[in-house]
Amino acid sequence: MQGHPPFHIVLVEPEIPPNTGNIARLCAATGTVLHLVGKLGFSTDDRHLRRAGLDYWHAVDIRSWQDLDGLQAAFPGGRFVYTSKSAEQAHTSFPFREGDFLVFGRETKGLPVELLAAHRDTCIRIPIFGPVRSLNLSTAAGIVLYEALRQSGRLA
Repeated sequence: MQGHPPFHIVLVEPEIPPNTGNIARLCAATGTVLHLVGKLGFSTDDRHLRRAGLDYWHAVDIRSWQDLDGLQAAFPGGRFVYTSKSAEQAHTSFPFREGDFLVFGRETKGLPVELLAAHRDTCIRIPIFGPVRSLNLSTAAGIVLYEALRQSGRLA
C-alpha cells in the first residue's frame, strides 16, 4: 500500500471513546489518516480510548480540527463522502477513489441534515436488514473503508 495517497476517516464530534479507539486501530492497520473534528465527547487521554487502540497510537496519523469547514479549507481539492442511514446511494455502488475523506457523524445524531442535503451526490449509506436503526460507528467505518480499499485495488 506504499506510494498510494491514503484514505481519510473523519469523525465529527465522536462521543464514545472505544469507538474512536477502534477506528484509530483500523487506521493504523490500513495507513488511513484519522481526523477528529469539533468537540469530542471524551478526552484523548481517556483510558477506554487508549485501550481500544492498544499499542497502535504511534502508528496513527491523527489530526484535530475545530470544525469541518477548517478541515475542508485545508484540503480544497479533497472529496468528502458523507455517511447517513438516510442516504439514497449504497456504499457498494459509490465510486470511491484514493484520497477520499470518509465522513461519519456523532453516534447519537449522525451528521447535520443541512450538510447531507447540500452534498446529496456524495452521501452514502450501508444497507441494514433487520430491526436495528443503525450500526456501531467503528463497524460502519470499517465497512466503508474496506469497500473503498477494495475498489481502489489496495487489497490485492
